[in-house]
Amino acid sequence: MHGWNPEGYAELLGIKLPEKLRLPPPVLAARLDQILAAVEGLVGRIDADRFTWKPPERDRSIGDLGYHAFRVGLSFIDAVDRDGLPESWFSEQAPADLRDGRALARYGALVRARLAGWFEGAAGDDFTRTVRTYYGPQGAHELLERTTWHAGQHLRQLYDLAARLGIDPPAPLDAELFKGLPIPESVW
Repeated sequence: MHGWNPEGYAELLGIKLPEKLRLPPPVLAARLDQILAAVEGLVGRIDADRFTWKPPERDRSIGDLGYHAFRVGLSFIDAVDRDGLPESWFSEQAPADLRDGRALARYGALVRARLAGWFEGAAGDDFTRTVRTYYGPQGAHELLERTTWHAGQHLRQLYDLAARLGIDPPAPLDAELFKGLPIPESVW
């Protein structure tokens, strides 16, 4: 059992987890869009010279981290549509044609449009399905929650890295984006 599946872990150990309130799918979808919009706005300010800079915490450049945040968002709809979430999706690097912040921000706008279209056409039962993930079966609603806070965690990291590089974000990081999400306390 993989540690990213606390419900499955608890079941394996015979432990009943307390019921937790989850934000409804439309709220999560809106939050995910807001998070990715903030990523888009921030990465658009990264010039080509800084795009490949890597912080000491990770072997991932700031450009690849921005790309990863968008890939995390897409992973939800890809996983639900394909009934599978392979771990390899999360190790993808930004394609060669995305080598500065403006190009990555344009890609992010396309990602957000694709997500918006999917959520607009989604039926209620799309969120009750079980999806096969690399860490075990996951309910689609839970996967959407995880996708939202996962992208949010990377937004927090991007803000941290931008500050280190002297890149001013388009707006202060909005703590309301994370309200009601089980996001880690630590940025790293």
